[in-house]
Amino acid sequence: MIDVNELRKGVNFELDDELFKVLEYEHHKPGRGKATIRIKARNLRSGTTLEKSFISGDRVKEADLEYHNVQYLYNDGSDYHFMDQDTYEQPAIPAETIGDAADYLIENLIIKLTFYHNEPLDIELPITVDMKVVEAEVAVRGDTATGVNKKVTTETGLKVQVPNFIEAGDVIRVDTRSGTYITRA
Repeated sequence: MIDVNELRKGVNFELDDELFKVLEYEHHKPGRGKATIRIKARNLRSGTTLEKSFISGDRVKEADLEYHNVQYLYNDGSDYHFMDQDTYEQPAIPAETIGDAADYLIENLIIKLTFYHNEPLDIELPITVDMKVVEAEVAVRGDTATGVNKKVTTETGLKVQVPNFIEAGDVIRVDTRSGTYITRA
């Protein structure tokens, strides 16, 4: 059991026999009385979100999770397939579970896969990913007094705002937390 004061963004816990991951955490301490902890969490099985308030001192069950480094292999339309780096097993995860993270999955990318009782549930992307630009808008010359940006499309279909000098065929580094351009790789 863990105290609800330890629930921070990214922490996994069990509540009513369901597994949740904290998305947002807010600690509110009024002038009198006990503190209130408000969280927004995602159910790792169904994908639904839950907003819940706890009173300081409440406890929730700690989730018994395993983490494996896996390599992304391919997408067959409905599932994303990975290969465990240690056992060479090939777990598949439904596209609904991957969600927006699919925009950052490029072949051979090493990620962390979360298992709950041998069931693959969630992925954790690296902070940055190098992606090839496949389509870039034509740069407009002359308007260089301010930082002029243009939109490009990467190999996974992700659209990113980049500086004017980036062209199709370039490899760029993208932040997976915000989807923003960092540098040319």
